[in-house]
Amino acid sequence: MPEAYIVEAVRTAGGRRGGRLAGVHPVDLAAVSLDAIIARSGVDPAAVEDVVMGCVSQGGEQAMQVGRNAVLASKLLPQSTPAVTIDRQCGSSQQAIQFAAQAVMSGTQDVIIASGVESMSRVPMGSTAMLHMKEGLGHYKSPGLEEKYPGIQWSQFMGAEMIAAKHGLSKDDMDRFALASHEKAIAATKAGAFEAEIVPVEIETPEGNEMHTVDEGIRFDATLESIASVKLLSPDGKITAASSSQICDGSSAVLVVSERALKQHGLTPLARIHNLTVTAGDPVIMLEEPLFATDRALQRAGLSIGDIDLFEVNEAFAPVPLAWLKHTGADPERLNVNGGAIALGHPLGASGTKLMATLVHALRARGKKYGLQTMCEGGGVANVTLVEAL
Repeated sequence: MPEAYIVEAVRTAGGRRGGRLAGVHPVDLAAVSLDAIIARSGVDPAAVEDVVMGCVSQGGEQAMQVGRNAVLASKLLPQSTPAVTIDRQCGSSQQAIQFAAQAVMSGTQDVIIASGVESMSRVPMGSTAMLHMKEGLGHYKSPGLEEKYPGIQWSQFMGAEMIAAKHGLSKDDMDRFALASHEKAIAATKAGAFEAEIVPVEIETPEGNEMHTVDEGIRFDATLESIASVKLLSPDGKITAASSSQICDGSSAVLVVSERALKQHGLTPLARIHNLTVTAGDPVIMLEEPLFATDRALQRAGLSIGDIDLFEVNEAFAPVPLAWLKHTGADPERLNVNGGAIALGHPLGASGTKLMATLVHALRARGKKYGLQTMCEGGGVANVTLVEAL
């Protein structure tokens, strides 16, 4: 079977809700990453056979096929470039990578951009569902779904609290994990660890136009005391906003190609895609599925958890990576080494390709081989992607 390679991987620095990227239309924000992937890889724009773009809130400015609109807004891609927009919730752009890799491995395409975008400032999370309910246009939970899951409202927050209880995680465990996320992100930023992956975005400020290049969500003054003092999200729970992922604006992209394309276009690969896995489980606790998806991915790849050099486990809520560590027995020192979504933000549909950009560049910077990325997703689904740095 043909191999799939990652040639380039980029992301914008995250913007806080209502922050530095809030003035950028999501279509234009997505186009920034598309243009950067072309410019940095050196691939002929006309060779790109498809753009697969993840986006969760596909309404308002992210409606009407945001992937295609981003191609049309691009300064480098021709209008003949096809695009599709997909929604696998938080794993949307990780699934974009997997769809791109599957197309290459099947031999049907050779050059594909997997990408993602989410402006959570301009298209608020859940707004597409809320608008329909407000207008009396129906509820996402159908009569058939209600019959199978009576009285249950899908809630990722509730699922995270359930994980904390099931795996015996204390509030202090989660607060300390949150602090570590900020500390790692601070260290990575100061060391220039993100320079290879971040593409600047031009923004307007009261002082004039400037380039946005630093993740806005990092709390450089974070302490355990300040994190621990944040109000609980539920009176009888353990999770706070400080131990949850930050609402974030951003875009990201990964160029996936075949071996034939490497030779034809003179491209140099950063990594080889080693395994693609997606599984589904309990839709109520929902965010626990990365634990079991990781088991399956390692089994299918013929690897053990000790064989993996670096892990990117999305920090949707602190209980998710903490439970994942307990379940897998993975080395905590290899997890989210440059910080995670608690510090850097979680731009929903953009997070999959965002994490892959961080993972691939971190592996190469450290001279490591295998990386594993996994994402918890609404509805009890999880993706796992294994890569081998080259």
